[in-house]
Amino acid sequence: MAPHDVDAIRSVYERWAEGDFEAGVHLFDPDVELVIRPEFPDAGTYVGIEGVRSYTRGFLEPWLRITIEAEELIEAGDHVIAAVLQRGVGEGSGIETELRYYHLWSLRAGKVVRLETFRERELVRAAAGLAA
Repeated sequence: MAPHDVDAIRSVYERWAEGDFEAGVHLFDPDVELVIRPEFPDAGTYVGIEGVRSYTRGFLEPWLRITIEAEELIEAGDHVIAAVLQRGVGEGSGIETELRYYHLWSLRAGKVVRLETFRERELVRAAAGLAA
């Protein structure tokens, strides 16, 4: 993986930490797969840029404010693991929430071909081909 790939993903999280969830779309392959694992709401596989946008619209809907920031990025071959912190304020409730989890970015030729969510560090590391 080229160093600029990790830098590009880092910059996406910098924008997501400001609430700009349009950031990063230019990195997605036209046939990108967004995989939301069963332990998350709206689990499923969303295909293509429009599939990702559709998921994102639904994801953002119940929030008055939401951010996702990378606490750690780990390069793993053609993958980048991101340990993320999601903070939000519910639209209806006004309740502040915080959730830590992981993203696994899979890249080919500088484009994101798959982005998957994980709750457990051991599972994301195994999916990236790293020892737990």
